[in-house]
Amino acid sequence: MLFINNNAAELRLITTRANCERMKEMNFNNKTKYGKIQEFLRSNNEPDYRIKQITNAIFKQRISRFEDMKVLPKLLREDLINNFGETVLNIKLLAEQNSEQVTKVLFEVSKNERVETVNMKYKAGWESFCISSQCGCNFGCKFCATGDIGLKKNLTVDEITDQVLYFHLLGHQIDSISFMGMGEALANRQVFDALDSFTDPNLFALSPRRLSISTIGIIPSIKKITQEYPQVNLTFSLHSPYSEERSKLMPINDRYPIDEVMNILDEHIRLTSRKVYIAYIMLPGVNDSLEHANEVVSLLKSRYKSGKLYHVNLIRYNPTISAPEMYGEANEGQVEAFYKVLKSAGIHVTIRSQFGIDIDAACGQLYGNYQNSQ
Repeated sequence: MLFINNNAAELRLITTRANCERMKEMNFNNKTKYGKIQEFLRSNNEPDYRIKQITNAIFKQRISRFEDMKVLPKLLREDLINNFGETVLNIKLLAEQNSEQVTKVLFEVSKNERVETVNMKYKAGWESFCISSQCGCNFGCKFCATGDIGLKKNLTVDEITDQVLYFHLLGHQIDSISFMGMGEALANRQVFDALDSFTDPNLFALSPRRLSISTIGIIPSIKKITQEYPQVNLTFSLHSPYSEERSKLMPINDRYPIDEVMNILDEHIRLTSRKVYIAYIMLPGVNDSLEHANEVVSLLKSRYKSGKLYHVNLIRYNPTISAPEMYGEANEGQVEAFYKVLKSAGIHVTIRSQFGIDIDAACGQLYGNYQNSQ
């Protein structure tokens, strides 16, 4: 049964119209710093063009300090500093690790909490950012270092978008953003406000197709993505095709079982005509057998259009001492054999490239190492 009546073309039209209206009106969400600055300017009877001067300074000239926005009158710059601080950033850099293609940073956010962000540079020149939506996570996936932290807080919309703004202000090219860092993105309502900021033509001005959200399967929020953000890329963390085993690895399966999530994903594909990605982490001796591979094939072949709009990403497990349970390094032969089973069955499948093994780039690792060093 359809849970919304719009077809894919209508959804795209709604998105386009919304962007046009935002560009014309330039009214920012009051939950964001941009909305708060705009409200401050209005309450002080500043001309309407002041907010455009500020956003141009941030996003076109890459100016972070209000004092350096010389296009603004000196008194206004002082008022902005007094009310919003020295810089436009609401987060603070605490630690950084680098390898050839990866930079991983740890930021301090409100309540003295910390979150991780990863910048990946591809050899073709593309820059991608993996950002966090929560500090910690309370869903308890057995293989995830973040799950061992527990949920400390949901990030605010500014704490989410500032992870990318930090790199933008340093001159980085923002090509794509993935909500695949710390936390379950679809468990934090502020993520939807962040999507609005990232796609706002007056701010980050990114196409929704440059944004990806990974979820363990929060059904109500998947429906919201389908209705309001149909062009955003969606990834479902499967990790086992067997419901009982998945519940042991990922307790969320008891609340939102595989079959129910897959039904909603079928509906998402039907309404948006967009591909859905399936994340599958290879845990040696647990879920990497050929029996598992054949069951993944059966699961996807039974879906809408015989699974032709599903794409499986096989992910080698990144061993971490801070995960709730320990697993060894992925067996390369087993990964290849698993891949061949899916490929020969006509399933779209990729073995994801490894980044950041040498700098503990798995979610929660830098956080844990920093905590232990204090």
